[in-house]
Amino acid sequence: MKKIILLFAISLVAFACKDDSKTAEVTVEETKQEIAYASFGKEINDTDALTSAEMMEQYKTLKAGDTITSKVKGKIIEVCSKKGCWMTLDMGDENQVMVKFKDYGFFMPLNAEGDVVMTGKAFVSETPVEELRHYAEDAGKTAEEIAMITDPKFEYGFEADGVLLKQ
Repeated sequence: MKKIILLFAISLVAFACKDDSKTAEVTVEETKQEIAYASFGKEINDTDALTSAEMMEQYKTLKAGDTITSKVKGKIIEVCSKKGCWMTLDMGDENQVMVKFKDYGFFMPLNAEGDVVMTGKAFVSETPVEELRHYAEDAGKTAEEIAMITDPKFEYGFEADGVLLKQ
């Protein structure tokens, strides 16, 4: 009986001295700040997106009719006030990009503002001089103003299939 009590006492002391809290290994991890986005269209992420300046370099290599697939960050200037079916982005140095959405499959909120990340096809379109003059005439410009239009207008466009709007 003494042996059983002695064994019980030793077991009790052994379990009582045991530290049940797990020792935490100290590891240094880089804390990544999560940015909240509202997602529209195809599900995308914000990794490897080109900056506005990098995208403008890509646009400069394009001719009218060329397209490239890319992911780009930008800042909203304006959104269609009727239903959010297009937006314009500020690309720096007074450059803007007109963004439309693939197959009108999704729209942006009418009050959307701030930074976006989008993926899709970038392209350059050219409006010929005759068409520009016609638009100027329709707008009621003077003959002198119309005569000053001598160069075609190159516009940067983007057909987005997915957009992240920073919250």
